[in-house]
Amino acid sequence: MATGEPWPNLVTMFFRQADRFGERPLLWHKRDGRWQPLTWREVAVRICMLARGLRSLGIGPGDRVVLISENRPAWFIADFAIMSLGAITVPAYTTNTEADHQHILDNSGACAVILSTRRLAKRLVPAALNSSDVRFVVAIDKLDIKQQSNFEVFTWHEVMARGETDHCNIRAAATRLTRRDTACIIYTSGTGGAPKGVMLAHGAILANVTGATHVLSALPPGDHVFLSLLPLSHAYEHTVGQFLPVALGAEIYYAEGIDRVAANIAEVRPTILSAVPRFYEMLHQRIVQAARKQGALRQRLFDLALELGRKRHLQNAHLGLGARLVNLILDQTVRTQVQARFGGRLKAMVSGGAPLNPDIALFFRALGIPVFQGYGQTEAAPLISVNHPLRAKVHTVGPPIPGAEVRIADDGEILVRGEIVMQGYWRNEDATRQTIREGWLHTGDIGQIDADGDIIITDRKKDLIVNSGGDNLSPARIEGLLALRPEISQAMVWGDRRPHLVALLVPRDDWLAAWAKHAGKPANLAEVADDPALIKALSAAIDEVNRSLSVTEKIRRFTVAREPFSIDNEQMTPTLKIRRHVIGKVYGSTLDALYD
Repeated sequence: MATGEPWPNLVTMFFRQADRFGERPLLWHKRDGRWQPLTWREVAVRICMLARGLRSLGIGPGDRVVLISENRPAWFIADFAIMSLGAITVPAYTTNTEADHQHILDNSGACAVILSTRRLAKRLVPAALNSSDVRFVVAIDKLDIKQQSNFEVFTWHEVMARGETDHCNIRAAATRLTRRDTACIIYTSGTGGAPKGVMLAHGAILANVTGATHVLSALPPGDHVFLSLLPLSHAYEHTVGQFLPVALGAEIYYAEGIDRVAANIAEVRPTILSAVPRFYEMLHQRIVQAARKQGALRQRLFDLALELGRKRHLQNAHLGLGARLVNLILDQTVRTQVQARFGGRLKAMVSGGAPLNPDIALFFRALGIPVFQGYGQTEAAPLISVNHPLRAKVHTVGPPIPGAEVRIADDGEILVRGEIVMQGYWRNEDATRQTIREGWLHTGDIGQIDADGDIIITDRKKDLIVNSGGDNLSPARIEGLLALRPEISQAMVWGDRRPHLVALLVPRDDWLAAWAKHAGKPANLAEVADDPALIKALSAAIDEVNRSLSVTEKIRRFTVAREPFSIDNEQMTPTLKIRRHVIGKVYGSTLDALYD
């Protein structure tokens, strides 16, 4: 932040930073195989042009505009253009179905849609045709959408051209926005039930940004580079991947896709990487697999680096002289090689969106890559707490960010108060009253606060399994331990109101291929899911995990899924959290049969 004064709104924050950084690069995207930059000044000009174009089409204060696109510069420009008019951005996931779009359009009452590709238009346009509120659609790419009877279609360039002839001073108009004005309505992707629209004020997001900036100030100094890879339609990436970089004066590179993330990391060399736990779990798998393919000596050095690195973290660097000397050598060999895979200048990896297994965090810390776990939810814009770089503890999610007040209710639920809390659920007063009581946001998460003021998350209140004996069990913790096994990629634990726990497993592709080759079986999961030989082969992994679990937590029986949990089959959210209610509908009878 340029001064000690709080930003009045998100749009003014951007324009002030654009004045400050001018010709420095801000947004980077790949085109024709090369990274192409847009400077702060160029982005500011485009935001004003698009805003004036939207204004000429009737967009004004309070109007809702749905934005659906992959992460790209146009997303950034459209978001700020919408907000600069006092209108409200309604981000939508690119993975949404036609029914999802219909719900968001109908519930939000959006009068316009900005979308990118032909693929997205196929699911969006039918929903827009059924909407009585949508007046026009803006196509970022050339989509060949036919003009419709109930809404007009404009290209991105047409709207920009309209902005050239409109002389409204967008920057001056934006100064009238306050921290209390609604910036966006984000529909929770939801692990259950219909998505609710979370209304976030400019001030809620700015309070998040200010709190995060304070925490990041403890990192080594220097300019920051972000790689944006999570969906910008998610509150986590929206705040941490877009608004935080603006406040820091950082550069943002837009990843080409999940299959290109590793290559993009090497090219971009980010200083900060923010992602969900599933992403870090996949990185962990790749690093371990690569180490196993090396010779015996390199494998031993890698294992030693992990062993001493874990001890150094857990013992607060109190290693013996001999161990310290060996550790220094490993810093310059094993750890340097691993860090080079991330570009060599990574200052922090931040995990959010779901609980991160402490063993995963400790793994990266042992290799010299700092991982900080954040905690939050869309209803808090979304950051509530984050590990402090100078005293991070892997089993906690750190202290509340500055300005956020947290307390634990009598039943263990985490309650939050402060400017970060949402204004409420759009057009859903009953749900708002249930969630915000006497100014406190009831998070639905169970946890505790330790002696240092750090928050420890136990589980989602609604996800806790209460067995027939009345024991409260955390499925997420057990699932995390199962997913650390080299045989297991994904797991879901089952057993509410049952005498014991059972599990649904998805084997790792490489392990399944090796097992199938050895057993003379097909490597197709759907064909072997019910094979007793596969169940027997996986039993050793279950036995190993059970050794670290209490009697009530142990997995007594399990079955294998016919396909991985994924976004495509709607068994995972866009941020890669499992949808228990969807999986339960598919496999519930199979899991219940394990109790026979």
